[in-house]
Formats: sequence, structure tokens, C-alpha cells
Amino acid sequence: MLNSTSFHPDYFLLIGIPGLEGSHLLISIPFSFMYILSTLGNSMLILVISANESLHQPMYIFLMMLAFSDVLLSSSTVPKTLSIFWFGSHEISFNGCLTEVFFIHFMFVIESAILLFMAYDRYCAICHPLTYTITLTRSFLVKAAMLAVFRSFCMIVPLVFLLKRLPFQGSNVIEHTYCEHMSVGKLASADIIVNVVYGLFVAASSSGVDMILIVLSYAVIFSAVLRLPSSDARFKAFNTCVSHICVIILFYIPAFFSFIAHRVGHKYISLQFHIIFANLYVLIPPMMNPIIYGIRTREIRERTFIMFSRMTIHRQRRVVIF
Repeated sequence: MLNSTSFHPDYFLLIGIPGLEGSHLLISIPFSFMYILSTLGNSMLILVISANESLHQPMYIFLMMLAFSDVLLSSSTVPKTLSIFWFGSHEISFNGCLTEVFFIHFMFVIESAILLFMAYDRYCAICHPLTYTITLTRSFLVKAAMLAVFRSFCMIVPLVFLLKRLPFQGSNVIEHTYCEHMSVGKLASADIIVNVVYGLFVAASSSGVDMILIVLSYAVIFSAVLRLPSSDARFKAFNTCVSHICVIILFYIPAFFSFIAHRVGHKYISLQFHIIFANLYVLIPPMMNPIIYGIRTREIRERTFIMFSRMTIHRQRRVVIF
């Protein structure tokens, strides 16, 4: 159904995973499990860090920002995906689809910036420990968060308007579980070269630049660590970076695989595999980040245990009173 004045459809149809419609309910089980685990884990990280003043340090503040953005990133896609799998709710309004496009890419660019700031935090802590507290002040953290949001907003808003300007006079069926920039743009009945070029520009100037800076920062960090005289000091310094490196790998590799898959088409990558992988990259990193930092960071483990212990004691007291 087309709006005759703007040549925009009233709605799009998200078909889910084409060819696997009969398995949607089965696929929804791991998806919903990962989403619940991600939401609970990241919410717990936010609660533990915000409730303990001893964790109000730059490294943990950046981790809390990452947890908050993880919740928003997965929540921008997974509820609609599960509604397709469970209830056959394939319809999404045109404006609703553009809103989903905005939040998916907006949160992705913000997460990339946060990972860069976390790398800078490790660089300052290892390479310039004497000036660490002077450099990473509360004012710096606020400015870093504002910069991440501002950069992402300025980059993604034009992406949405470039989609909105396109006429959609053909099919309104999107072969995906959520609205992604290229999956929507391919339905347009006009040349989308501007969208393609701008999409490449956004990826290169945000995540691409961030990843290069992260690699350079870790090159300097490893060089500094290897110069430490004590093997124990080298091990301790490397150990503080392992969690962040794992999170970087989990974030960038699936994201760039999905980005490349849209450009090379489905000649080499099946559509079903691409869509499943695209869903996993908004599920697995948000699910794994709290697990990685919870297991490897002693302070978070201890504070989480103390919080659960206090909650258990409080409940037992309430039971005794009643």
C-alpha cells in the first residue's frame, strides 16, 4: 500500500529468515535465552557499578556505558524479531522501520566509540600511570560520553533521511528480521548509490577509524609492557587488557562480516546464514560482555557477591518478620 504523495509504503513486511519459516519457533528459543541473559547481565553490571562508589573509576564507568548501550542495541531489534517468530507479526510501519534503522546504527557507532575510550583508558593506565587520575577526570568522562552521542547522531541522521527521500514503488517485503539500512535501501525504485557511498563513509569514518586507533593504542601498550623488567608486572599489565580485547573481537568481527555480506551479495554467503549472523551480532556481544568482565574482574565479582548476599539476608529477615 503506497502513499501516493510520497511514494512511501504504509508499512514493510519483515519475513524473518526466508526458507526457515517452519523453524522460527525453534530458533526463537536460543535467541530469547541470549536476550534475557544479556538484559539481566548488563542490568546487573549497571546496578553494581552505580551502587558502589569504589567502582566509580574511569574503567568501570566506561564499562557501565558499554552495558547500557548493549541493552539498547539488543532491545532495538530482538523484541521485533521475537514477535515475528512467536506471533507472525511481520508488519512494521514505514516510520517505525526508519526508527529501527536509526537506533541500530546509532547504538553501534556509540559502542564503537566507547570501546575506543576504553582502549584509551588502558593506554593511560599502563603507559602514563602517574597522570592517569589527572587525565581521566569526571569532566573528561562526561565529555567523552557527549562526544560519542553527538558523533553518532550527526552520522546516522543523514542515513535515515537518505532512505526517506527514496521512492518505494515496488516490493515492500524485507528479507530480514529487522530493518537494516541496506536491506531497506535495496527495495527502493531508484538509484541508491548515494546511500551505498554514505554507508561506506559512516563505517570507515566511525568504526573503521576507531578500530585503527584501538590497534595503534594496543601496539603502544604492548611495547610498553614488554619493556617492564618484572615478568609478574608484565603478566598483570597484559591481564588488565585481556577482557577488553575479547570484547573488541566479539564486537567488530561479526559486525564487519554482516557489513561485507550486504556488499558482496548472496553469491558466496547464503541469505539464511547472513540473517542469522546479523541477529547474533546484536545478541552475542551484549550477552558475553558482562560474563567476560564478571569472570575476569575481581572487584566486580566481589561487589556482585556482596550485593546478592545482602539481598538474600534482607529477604530472609522479611520472611522471619511475616
